[in-house]
Amino acid sequence: MDKDMIRFVRNDEFARFIGLQLVTVEPGYAVVRMEVKPHHLNGVGSVQGGAIFTLADYAFAAACNSGGNATLGINANISYFRIPKGRVLTAEAREVSTTNRLCTYSVDVFDEDNVLIARLTATGYIKRDKS
Repeated sequence: MDKDMIRFVRNDEFARFIGLQLVTVEPGYAVVRMEVKPHHLNGVGSVQGGAIFTLADYAFAAACNSGGNATLGINANISYFRIPKGRVLTAEAREVSTTNRLCTYSVDVFDEDNVLIARLTATGYIKRDKS
């Protein structure tokens, strides 16, 4: 991953604030992990959907920025399949397609038993000027 983009992704204050950890970043691919803490839970005691979305979105950001061009999300859609079990969630982002200015990624979120919890499909706009 381009050193400037690593800094760009690692400088995400919100991701750091909620406890997201970059595990792997390669061109068009990223894995991000989140240890579930009490502040990630909703009123009924399960992981808040926004926390799951943020985990998936951060994996998307890491993967789509790994090529060295600043890429900004312009659309995202998430489907939730199950309530997660355990204390660790992992998001795995994979490139689906890329053109000169647009990219599409699929991000799967798993609980610690490797059960699919959610899937995010996201589109990014590639700026091509690194700013």
